[in-house]
Amino acid sequence: MIRITDIKLELNKALNIDSEKMNLRKYVIENYRIKDYDLLSLSIYKKAIDARKKDHVHFVYSVDLLVNHENIYLDKKLKGLSEAPILTYQEVESGNEKLTYPPLIIGFGPSGIFAALLLARRGYKPIVLERGYDVEKRSLNVDHFYETGEYNEGSTILFGEGGAGTFSDGKLTTLISDLRCRLVLESLVNAGAQPEILYVNKPHVGTDVLRVVIKKIREEIISLGGQVLFNSKVTHFVIKDDQLQGVIVNDKDEIKTNVCLMGIGHSARDTFEVLNKQKVEIIQKAFSIGVRIEHPQKMINEAQYGKYATAPNLGAADYKLSYHASNHRTAYTFCMCPGGWVMCATSEEGGVVTNGMSESKRDYENANAALLVNVNPEDFGSSDPLAGVEFQRAYERKAYKLGGSNYHAPIQLVGDFLNDKLSSKLGVVTPSYRPGYQFVKMTDIFPRYITDTMKEALLNFNQKIKGFSMHDAILTGVETRSSSPIRIMRNEDHQSNISGLYPMGEGAGYAGGIMSSAVDGIKTAEKVIARYRNV
Repeated sequence: MIRITDIKLELNKALNIDSEKMNLRKYVIENYRIKDYDLLSLSIYKKAIDARKKDHVHFVYSVDLLVNHENIYLDKKLKGLSEAPILTYQEVESGNEKLTYPPLIIGFGPSGIFAALLLARRGYKPIVLERGYDVEKRSLNVDHFYETGEYNEGSTILFGEGGAGTFSDGKLTTLISDLRCRLVLESLVNAGAQPEILYVNKPHVGTDVLRVVIKKIREEIISLGGQVLFNSKVTHFVIKDDQLQGVIVNDKDEIKTNVCLMGIGHSARDTFEVLNKQKVEIIQKAFSIGVRIEHPQKMINEAQYGKYATAPNLGAADYKLSYHASNHRTAYTFCMCPGGWVMCATSEEGGVVTNGMSESKRDYENANAALLVNVNPEDFGSSDPLAGVEFQRAYERKAYKLGGSNYHAPIQLVGDFLNDKLSSKLGVVTPSYRPGYQFVKMTDIFPRYITDTMKEALLNFNQKIKGFSMHDAILTGVETRSSSPIRIMRNEDHQSNISGLYPMGEGAGYAGGIMSSAVDGIKTAEKVIARYRNV
């Protein structure tokens, strides 16, 4: 295969996949003198939007070509043309040790899903223990909470099939460069995700599609001999002489195992406590806290795309911003959800936590993103490994109380926040958070080092995106679960200080987002495969 990079197409030449491929083919034939009859096939490897100049927004591509006489074209050494690298996932060789029991996987979020999928495909017949419910029941319970405000700790946005990512934008962007990313994308597409996630620069699936995709992956795992057990919370680990012997589920049932892959998620606080008490090595980790900020999506589109803001093939615009403040803290936007809404993502009674979500079309009125400020272990006020959890909890409970003790979220207009005033009425932006909201001053929730950093950042971001600090934009608190507040230590084989216990994913402190968590789950499964032969 030959790869050609940095191909530019005007928006009107990429109105759909057919016109896109036709014009890309025409481009490579004309500019690289590839004979039409030699060009056997063309596939898009990468596609990005170049909006640096608002008067000339266009697409930029890398394409892979299958051609006759490949060496002739490679020998010409034309700019941007090279041999395409191999993208096929390379399987690890199975080890020789015998598995006495099937491997267990705790948690069916991204790391657990892809660890289970790889193990199942290789014949290891994993057993997945998920504390929450399947995606259908989760959806019903979450809708009930939004409609009534009746909180059900056993069925939340953060626990259950697909993990927290099921109720999100389904973003698959990552800073890591790893062939396993391709395996994740291909598996999602095979289960029903949009084919373009294989090549677009900022792939996303959307919560509506994710719910279907995850169910199909679960069905594949089961068809290969695996098991996925819902409402199965691990409440104790059976350990003898620093060796895992099994786990206790729901305080009563013991499942014996010597291999347990632990993808518990960043909000499994009760499991953190169990692990800490059982002397599993845990350390504090830095993370970030803040709010969700909402703007009209139309405004973001205009700020990012200028006169092209309504182009149908651009979709809803996004952004990613950061600022280093005068107090040496960093504020940044995270998990930006174009055309989405803000939701309640608490995992404990008596707390308010926000997160963002979008469907595949990203066609709701508001854009939202987390506006976060970094916090460090020095801020936690304790050397206890779980001090970061208590730090999060304090702000979640304060938000709950100030919001009315009914899971309504505290909100403040950006203009009022910048002027330290209590908001009294909404402007052009209607908060999307359910079940409701209450006007509150964010300075009554957060310490000054958080609010001062956010204020500086808002003014800076307004220089980058016109209107970002508009008076009527909405701040909704609090966002505390951007990443895990702990790291469960592990060695090069991904095992903790307890032999047979494999921490992985975001909850263990080794990933940040759907893609990196999924890849870490695959890497951890590979460690098991490399040591043991299948069952």
